[in-house]
Amino acid sequence: MLNKFSKQLIVLAITAVLLTACASTPATNFYVLEPLSEPTASTTKTANKRLIGIGPVSMPALLERKQIVTRGENSSVQIAEFHQWASPLKENIVQALAHNLAALRPDDTVRTYPWSAFGSVNYRIILDILRFDTSPGKSVNLEANWVIMDEKKQALLSSGHSEIEHPLKDTSYPGTINALSKILAEFSQELSAELGQVK
Repeated sequence: MLNKFSKQLIVLAITAVLLTACASTPATNFYVLEPLSEPTASTTKTANKRLIGIGPVSMPALLERKQIVTRGENSSVQIAEFHQWASPLKENIVQALAHNLAALRPDDTVRTYPWSAFGSVNYRIILDILRFDTSPGKSVNLEANWVIMDEKKQALLSSGHSEIEHPLKDTSYPGTINALSKILAEFSQELSAELGQVK
């Protein structure tokens, strides 16, 4: 039988072990994609702005997690338990794209899917994101299929496949997220150019 003093020693020992384990666990860092910082000045006065909708957006299940995913050697992936997205990645991408397009096309109004609460849109951009990741020390990558639809006529106006790859020099997580934000901005510019051709 353990006496009262022995029981207290056991409790103190267990508490010390638990505190040590908690102290050695790294803090979790959270990140968001940053949109374009500077809006583009409007060049024309448009009485009736076009309404541009973004969505729906699809992406691989591998990326639909809170942990940041990077590609390793030999088809391996690394899932960072202590480096996570502050909000769902798909939602973060859509919001950043909407902000970017609003900045690039100030004569249009940009809405995100679902937009039923705000009425209908004139054009819809549907995205299938195939890659949005990095290869540490090598590159940052975005690959996506996209279509632009006339929402009212339900007609396909334009479609394409975008692949953007930039060297990744800063392999820290803040550097990686910054690089991902930049290629998303470049993708936004491609979409903006296509929207400029749509009548």
